[in-house]
Amino acid sequence: MRSHLARIAAATLAALAITVSSQLLGSGAATAAPAPAAVRVLYYDASQAAEFVNAVHQGAANWNARVTNVRLERWTSGRPLNIRVYADNNWPRAYVNSLGNGTIYMGRQATAEGHNPTRIAAHELGHILGLPDRRTGVCSELMSGSSAGTSCTSAFPNAQEITKVNNLFASGALVTAGWREDRA
Repeated sequence: MRSHLARIAAATLAALAITVSSQLLGSGAATAAPAPAAVRVLYYDASQAAEFVNAVHQGAANWNARVTNVRLERWTSGRPLNIRVYADNNWPRAYVNSLGNGTIYMGRQATAEGHNPTRIAAHELGHILGLPDRRTGVCSELMSGSSAGTSCTSAFPNAQEITKVNNLFASGALVTAGWREDRA
């Protein structure tokens, strides 16, 4: 009787192993796609951004139109506040606390020199989303910042920047806290 039960148990385990293997390796039949990663929502408050409020909203909308793993939404009472945005008379900069959390200063010095406010807002949000300055002078690279010159008004991330942000939020990567300034 024992050997009979042992044979049944072994046959059951073998059948189970074959079923699991065919599911893992694919049997040629259509299988369901893996569930997409949950979108991480970050809330920003631009109420202290003075004349830059609309530029900040547009910069956030530009990121939302391109990335899939994170979404920037306007903060309302009762929601966690991830990003604070202020206006001041210095050069624009961001202080990153952690991935998706920090403070942006929309400095008037850059707009006084002729830099596009929406590009500035999108660039500084890029820092909060984990991207460093690149200073390549290439206008199509959002993170090239002021090195692209005052004639550059491109305020959308390029394919590499989009991929990097999506990967950072998919993996829950850690980023170094600290200041991100476009000028030394």
